[in-house]
This record gives sequence, structure tokens and C-alpha cells, in this order.
Amino acid sequence: MTNSLKIKVYSDGADIDDMREVAKNKFVSGFTTNPSLMKKAGITDYMTFAKKVVSEFSHYSISFEVFSNDQSGMLKEAELLHSLGKNVYVKIPIITTDGKSTASLIKQLSEKGISLNVTAIATIDQVKEAVAAFAPGTTNIVSIFVGRVADTGADPTEFVQQSVDVVKKHPEANLLWASTREVLNIFQAQKMGVDIITVPPTIIKKLTNVGKTAQQVSLDTVLGFERDIKASGLKIL
Repeated sequence: MTNSLKIKVYSDGADIDDMREVAKNKFVSGFTTNPSLMKKAGITDYMTFAKKVVSEFSHYSISFEVFSNDQSGMLKEAELLHSLGKNVYVKIPIITTDGKSTASLIKQLSEKGISLNVTAIATIDQVKEAVAAFAPGTTNIVSIFVGRVADTGADPTEFVQQSVDVVKKHPEANLLWASTREVLNIFQAQKMGVDIITVPPTIIKKLTNVGKTAQQVSLDTVLGFERDIKASGLKIL
């Protein structure tokens, strides 16, 4: 079933061992990271980690995020990250921590020819703001946080479809479905016309379940219970 995937699949994480394992899957063509994932992975030296990733995965799209919150700092960090390799996309949040738009910075960086991944997008107005800032002839990513929108109890379907419609009008942009929660999201994103989806390694592993019948899912479940019963040593009688 993975051979039929038309959407680009990027792995989302910052554990280099996981990245190596995920790279064994031919359908994976890129990697994304963020500050939270780097913290979780225990990264202690950002640039050493970034250089190692770029060196090992030179044929993959790789997105690294700036850490600064002021635009001058973000600019310097973006230029440094960009210098790591031609396959690097610099992640810029669409707003700062005080809620201010980064559109002017996105425009400035794009005009320098830096490939950008505009992240933390949760509204259609933010999508429009991002694509409007890209310089002609550049290649960029617009990351919509579909899973996080759904986590609020809202149905993100209309948001995704509107984003697809907007991005299709801008050849400088590719639309990315971020904060993936389950395998089904991959096929939902593909059906809706999204270009890329970021998937954590735990969900990439679950792709082996694609194509199983409901009966097989049921059988696998009870077999799993049986293994755990034996391993636990617990008894009722």
C-alpha cells in the first residue's frame, strides 16, 4: 500500500537513530524538527546535531527551526541554518510569542533566496499571509497544524481544503499537513490534495497495518492481550 502513496511523507522528530531507521522506508523523502522534539530527544548542541543530519541525509528535504523570538535574531539564525545545505528549509513561525506576524521577515528571507517552512499555522488568513510573502521563483513550505486544530474539538476539514485551494495558486509554495495523529491522516491529506505530510516514527511503523482486514485487527488485538497476560504472570483464578 505504501507504494501507492502520492503524497510526500516526511518524518517528524529529532532522534537521529529514529531518523536512520525511518530512512529505510523508500516512501520517506524528508525530515522535520522543532524545539519541542529536540528537547524530547535530548539534543544539547543544536548546530552539531544539524550538521550531522545534513551530512547523513543529504538527499532528503530537512527543516530546521529558528529559536529566537525577535526578528533580528531570527534573521541571523535563518541565514546560518540556510548555509548548512541546499536541502535545508528554515522553519519560521507565522507569529512570535507575543502574537505579532512574521510576514515581513518571511518576505525579507525569501527575497534572499532562502527556502522557508512557515510553521505553526492554524488559520486560513495565516496561510494567505505566508504565501503572499514568498518571492517569485523560490521554493517554500506552508505547514498547517491540522492535528492541533482538531485537538480543540474543531473539524479541520474546511481549513485544510481552503489551504489547498490557496496554495495551489502559488507555485512558490507546497502545503504540509503537520501534527499528524494517526495513519488515517496520511490518506485524508492525500485525498484532499495536500503536498506533504509530516509523520512521527511511531505512526510510520503503523503503516505496516495498512490493508489489514477488520477481522485481522480483532485477532491481532486478542493475540496481543494473550501475550501480555502470559508476560505479566497475572491470574484471576
